Parts: sequence; structure tokens; C-alpha cells
Amino acid sequence: MTIQQEVAGSGRRRPDLADLVRTMSYEVMPFRGTESAVLEHVPTAVPLTVTVTEAKGIDTTLDLTERLLRHGYQVAPHLPARQFIDRAHVADVVTRLRETGVRSVFVIGGDAPKPAGEFADAYALLRAMEDLGHPFTDVGIGGYPEGHAKIPAPALERGLRQKAPLATRVITQICFDAAVTGAWSAGLSASGIDLPVHIGLPGPVNRQKLVRISAGIGLGQSARFLRKQQNLMWRLLLPRGYEPTKLARQLAAEAPRGGNVHGLHVFTFNELAKTEAWRQELLARIEGKDGRA
Repeated sequence: MTIQQEVAGSGRRRPDLADLVRTMSYEVMPFRGTESAVLEHVPTAVPLTVTVTEAKGIDTTLDLTERLLRHGYQVAPHLPARQFIDRAHVADVVTRLRETGVRSVFVIGGDAPKPAGEFADAYALLRAMEDLGHPFTDVGIGGYPEGHAKIPAPALERGLRQKAPLATRVITQICFDAAVTGAWSAGLSASGIDLPVHIGLPGPVNRQKLVRISAGIGLGQSARFLRKQQNLMWRLLLPRGYEPTKLARQLAAEAPRGGNVHGLHVFTFNELAKTEAWRQELLARIEGKDGRA
């Protein structure tokens, strides 16, 4: 029986939109101007993750993470397994993050076509970090409600079960079908993986912004980035485009009663002013309707 086919049985209350908005976090990209945009537009109460690009490498992500941490933000750098060279490299990064006070990370396999060293997937990196006695109290791993284009479903589920004991939460990739995400989250809990789920969704973003971002992250990775965002690009071409509030409402309605959905993780594509204005508008609606947005 697959994770998607299993049914959650807990009687705990499902989260409403107010719960999901109040625990919202943002993903940002380590580009020129990201730090100043975060400081200008994002309150320190909003948790952040910082992506890694092949063109800029892990150190650029760690640099931005450390600067934002000093500004008072809760920041989790992405740690892509396929960009680590060897265990000494892992040890160096863990030591650096320990010394600068980082306590939250997001461990992924990464999009590099070939591993730079001995770590082909997130599980291998998680094991190496565990062997080092890492200091991180919050370890995120990826979840794929609609599967993965390059990983067969059985291998994807086996990998998630392997990673779960070494993690503290799951952040999902974008899925525009709230019913699929809800069923996947319910099945995850029923399968015995009792980790909080933070559902990934795009914030308010336009097609031109996506194209500009893709142009800035390196030729090979840019092509993979655009392929990953193809679903979003098509939605932006529709007459009414993409509207994140509608998807957020649908996700709240489809969240399982098992209570494992804990929040929304917004892929901002560095549209931080628009994203924060949208979040504040949602909060205002919630507060104006006694918790009903």
C-alpha cells in the first residue's frame, strides 16, 4: 500500500486557513539584493529558507543565511547532497553552521545532474550529518505529493521512510491540486511518518519574474528550473493567471484531520514586497472575520 493510498485515522482538528497563514514561512534565493529586500519587507517573525544554486554554490547560501541570522531572522539554508564533495566537506559546513548559531536546515538531494562527490541523495547526507552529531534542532526534508519526474514512486516512498527518522518536518514541493496534497498528507501520517507537514505553494509571482530568475542561476540549472516551473508558467498564461489565496483556501479545506499539516511554505521567487503584502492582507481578513478568512 502506498503512502497516498493510506488513510489517516486521527480525530484531531484539521487546521483552518488562519492556522496556516500564521505559521507561514518563505523561501528566498541568494541573489544580489536579497538581503536588503528581506530587511525592507519581511518581519523577523517569518521563518526563512535560503536556496542553493549551482552557479553560486553552497557558500553563497551560507553567507546569506548567516547575515540574515544576525539580523534576527530564523533561517534554514538548503543543503543539497549532490553538491557536497566528501565527509570532510560536510564536517566543515556543519562546523561553520554550529559556530554561527544556525539551528535549522533543509536537506535535499539537489538538482545537479551528477553528484560532486559521494552523496547522491538526501538520505546519504542526513546519515553523514547524524554521524557527525550535528547541532540542528530543526531538520527539514522534501515531500512530493505528485511524485518526482526522475524518481520512481516506490523509490521516492522508500527514501522518505528512510529520511523521516532523521528529520523533524517535511516541506512539500508545489502541487496545484489541493485534494492530492491533502490525501498525500493524510497517507503520510497513517503510514507512521508522524512529521509536521509544511505545504509549499507559490506566492504572487509573474511570468517575467520567473524568466529573469532563471536567467540568473546558470545555463544548465536555468533550463531545469524552467522545466520544474512549467506548471506554474502555464497557469500564469491563463486569462486569470495564478492567485495564491484560492489555492491556500483549498489547501486548508483539504488538510487532513490528523493534524500533521502545520503551515504553508511560500516559494517567493524573491517577490518579497508582493508576498508580504499578500500575507498581511490575508492576516487582516482573518482578524476581521474572527479567524475565518
